[in-house]
Parts: sequence; structure tokens; C-alpha cells
Amino acid sequence: MSLRTNASLPQKPGKARRPIAGLFRRTAHTAVELCRKREIHPDTISYASIAAGAAAAVCFWQAGEVPWLLLPAVALSTLRLWFNMLDGMVALATGQSSSRGEVLNDLPDRVSDLLIFVGVAHSGLVQPLVAYWAAISALLVAYVGTLGQAVGGRRQFGGMMSKPWRMALLSAASLAVLAAGKTNLPAIFPAEISILDGALILVILGSLQTLWVRLRALMAELESTPR
Repeated sequence: MSLRTNASLPQKPGKARRPIAGLFRRTAHTAVELCRKREIHPDTISYASIAAGAAAAVCFWQAGEVPWLLLPAVALSTLRLWFNMLDGMVALATGQSSSRGEVLNDLPDRVSDLLIFVGVAHSGLVQPLVAYWAAISALLVAYVGTLGQAVGGRRQFGGMMSKPWRMALLSAASLAVLAAGKTNLPAIFPAEISILDGALILVILGSLQTLWVRLRALMAELESTPR
């Protein structure tokens, strides 16, 4: 008995698209038309998402010394998500969807995840080890999400801690730091746990739930598929 592979069950480019919130997606319709008219290639947008992620990482890194940098860090993290949505929408609108495009849609996301969490880790606002574990959990969630395609199944999107929710938690915690004018959680928590630490711990715990949901769905699909 052998596992099915993508070679034995071809996957159509763009077949496994991440569900996108309708409101967030509607913000890109004008940009899609502009990119189509100006012949802006989806790959260019994918590379722009890395640039936005890298800029966000630098802002997070320096936010310990200059707290207001958390504002552009949040904005750039959101822009990174928007670019990552836009490249796929442009690819579909212009008929440029391809297996190569799928790689360039996903890989910049993983690079951006790492850059942002490393920037947070060295900001002085968190325990570095917590931020690195959040980065590791983000990569594992993404890996399990695409693992289904690698063995001939569907891409998995289940679970509570997908990419947008990771960034939403990080952004909310960053804004909370600025609003509160302090970095630490209320006194009921240990003094060494900051607001951003709390958000990262939630990312890690949510990622464990997401890994469980995705692996369970993947295994159920594989077990129910004839070999």
C-alpha cells in the first residue's frame, strides 16, 4: 500500500485557497483591477509582502526603545496580510495561477512570520524564548496545513490560530501596550509576563489546538480515501 501523491492525483493551481473574510477581501477589489490594468505580476506582490513583513519586524525590534513604533508595526503586519491576499486574487483575476505561484504565495508568508516574531523576540518587550516558540508553532501550523496537499489530500484550514488570528493577537497586544502606557499585565499575573508575552502564549496554545484539528481532519480524510 502506498500513499497517494500529487503526481497520482493532480492538484489544480489555486484549488486550495484560504478562506478570506469578505470585508477584508472587498478592500482589495480596486487594487486587483489596478494591478490587472498595470500588468503588475502576482510575484511582485508576493515579494512586497516580505518587504512589509521585514519592515514590521524592524519596528517591533526597536519598539522597546521607541514604543510608538508599535503603531507602524501593526500597520505593516496588516499590510503584509493584505499583500498576501492580493497576490492570489490577482493571479486568479489574470489567469496566472500556477503551481509555482502557489509556492510564491506560501513561502513569503513563512519568511514574514519568522521575521516578525524574531523582531518581537528582540524588542525587549517579551521573553525571547516565548516569541521563538510562537514562531515555531506558526511554522508547524502552516506545515500541517499544506501537508494534506503533499500526500494527495486537501489543504487544511481548520483551527483557531490561523495566520490572520496570530497577527490579530499580536496587533491587539501591541495597541494595548500603547493604550495602557505600560508593558506588563495586571498584578494578578507574574511580574515578568508582559502584555505581549500573554499574546504570544495565546498564539502557542491556539497553535496546539490548530495542529490537533488539522491533523485529525487530515488523518480522517486519508483513512477514508481508497488507496
